[in-house]
Amino acid sequence: MCTLEKRDNIYILTLTGDDDHRLNPKLLDSIRAAVNRVRSETTTPSVFITTAQGKFFSNGYDLAWSQSDPERHILMSSKLRLLVRDIISLPMPTIAAVSGHASAGGFILAQAHDYVLMRKDRGFLYMSEMDIKLVVPDWFVKLLKNKIGSPAALRDVVLRADKVTAEAAVAKGIIYSAHDSAEETVKAAVRLGEELVMRKWDGHVYGRNRKVLLADVLPALEFDETVEDVATANIVSSRL
Repeated sequence: MCTLEKRDNIYILTLTGDDDHRLNPKLLDSIRAAVNRVRSETTTPSVFITTAQGKFFSNGYDLAWSQSDPERHILMSSKLRLLVRDIISLPMPTIAAVSGHASAGGFILAQAHDYVLMRKDRGFLYMSEMDIKLVVPDWFVKLLKNKIGSPAALRDVVLRADKVTAEAAVAKGIIYSAHDSAEETVKAAVRLGEELVMRKWDGHVYGRNRKVLLADVLPALEFDETVEDVATANIVSSRL
């Protein structure tokens, strides 16, 4: 599901296996285990990088897995929110090296990091909810508002479901930088990580300052009204 490599003070988590890297409980648990391993091992200034093999960085929620039972979608939402909380609370800078398409929850996973780097030869960022007739959770929007400074860019991402290429994403202020290939994107992420490690910041201070910066996101992670509404509707339906 994922691997974790340590290069000096840089941890690189790579999503492996299924090319789509759909976010189901098994993958989310695997990523969370790696993130918490990084947290437990870190004693010196470090950096955490997330990337992926194949065509996709992540194609979002595993909707095919969840279709048979709404409780499954509730579980996926809960586990993604826990993972995002874990990443936000890491005591070190975090970088997403987006190596392919990042859709919906996959886009959100990337944006949970401090820096997003992306390949420009293939792939796009895509909030697909408008196109697949799903309501965007409030916590998605709160996170995106903290990451995308332009209201027009945010509108185009959420309400137009634009498929944003790396170069366009840089121009719109959605990502940090764009690179020629997946390999070059990871190399650039490592170089950035090395620069950040050299600052020798106190990780716990860094993590606390990030929490201050994302203060409105953290309480929003406690609840996903889109899945709770589905659960309530199913309970009512079962009683009729």
